[in-house]
Amino acid sequence: MTFTKKMMTATAALALTAGAAFADAHAMNPMVGGAEMSVEKNIVENAVNSADHTTLVAAVQAAGLVETLSGEGPFTVFAPTNAAFDRLEAGTVEMLLKPENKDTLTKILTCHVVGKAVMAEALQGMIKDDGGEHPVPTLGGCVLQASYADDKMKLVDENGNAAFVTIADVKQSNGVIHVIDGVMLPKQ
Repeated sequence: MTFTKKMMTATAALALTAGAAFADAHAMNPMVGGAEMSVEKNIVENAVNSADHTTLVAAVQAAGLVETLSGEGPFTVFAPTNAAFDRLEAGTVEMLLKPENKDTLTKILTCHVVGKAVMAEALQGMIKDDGGEHPVPTLGGCVLQASYADDKMKLVDENGNAAFVTIADVKQSNGVIHVIDGVMLPKQ
């Protein structure tokens, strides 16, 4: 085989390998809120595409956290759905979105964020190593307790409120999102 043919064969093989790796990276990310979640987009860019996270996006905007969560990270975000916010006491979300409640809203939101990327398998290992429950310190100063119940990852906030991870390991360019069905609140 001539040098040119060897180079063309090697280039073609490399292109096929890179293309397969790119396709695998996208195939492994679950859909969230009816939208594809791209590993090339950051947490905010993906969240705005999820129909299930419009309340969370509005809250992140009202708290002034768009730039932070669009930053380099890495972050893990336990992302409550619209339905999770709907289960809060009537009027709570509307009150929190007011400018005068920005500090409280920021505290609540940052109680859903960890300052490193933690995939579900790694957290499951930490839970196992700690005898069934693992503390998860957040950027908001809250400590969530992670465990497993009915084969689902469970988070409990400092008030005893529980949420389950409904979609795990949604990779982002700056971390990972785990969709949850409850809102974690700071200690009251």
